[in-house]
Amino acid sequence: MFIAILTYKKPLSEVDRFLTAHREYLAKHYAAGDFIASGPQSPRVGGVIMMKAESREAVNAIIAEAPFHINGIADYQIVEFTPTMFINENLESSLL
Repeated sequence: MFIAILTYKKPLSEVDRFLTAHREYLAKHYAAGDFIASGPQSPRVGGVIMMKAESREAVNAIIAEAPFHINGIADYQIVEFTPTMFINENLESSLL
């Protein structure tokens, strides 16, 4: 599992210009099963995307098509982790 931490490099006015394209990109990857959760940071200095992928190379390929990446709007820090505890569909805590 991976978390992408986005940090904006441009003013919010520039970020907002690419927001529709960014949301379309997110929708595409939710539909493909790549993304688990996403949203803006508070305060709005960037965003976070939780994703599942087979490898760092797969994550890099997904990020390479991100409008914020292509247009130099945000830097991406990728964190890989192995979940050992999570909430299942019944909202019960589970251990792997």
